[in-house]
Amino acid sequence: MKAMLKVPLGNQIGRVHRLWRSAITAAVQSLDMTESRWTAMLHLKMLGEGATQQALAQELGIEMPSLTRTLGQLVELNMLERRPHPTDKRAHCLYFTPAGQQTLTKLIECTMQIRQALYRDLTPAAVQQLMQTLDLMERNARTLLATTSAATAVEDSL
Repeated sequence: MKAMLKVPLGNQIGRVHRLWRSAITAAVQSLDMTESRWTAMLHLKMLGEGATQQALAQELGIEMPSLTRTLGQLVELNMLERRPHPTDKRAHCLYFTPAGQQTLTKLIECTMQIRQALYRDLTPAAVQQLMQTLDLMERNARTLLATTSAATAVEDSL
């Protein structure tokens, strides 16, 4: 496998990911959306309105202080509103405002256009195969991390 890859696959995946996100950021600049703002909005859409700030932070893989700053900006821009959690008074749930819903629709349109441009020259079968391959690699990485974490925990207890 080593001889087959001139550039490590992880580097290539990371580079494509950065370029993809940069293309989206450039496309939504007129909406006053930074990368942190549009990613928070799109991930909240995937999680569903009413998700907690903590759930969104976990989904994004970031710490709460960073997300809190971004959410504050989105609230200030009238894109989101925070509401107290119905049973956990320490938590806040996130909801799109009407203006946020409109912006979200435009964000989704922009990301779909970028996706179509990036998929140009790829057959649907090639895209499907790539998704399956990346899913398998993600599963392998999660297993490796779980195994490594378990092994580290055992070593630490000795």
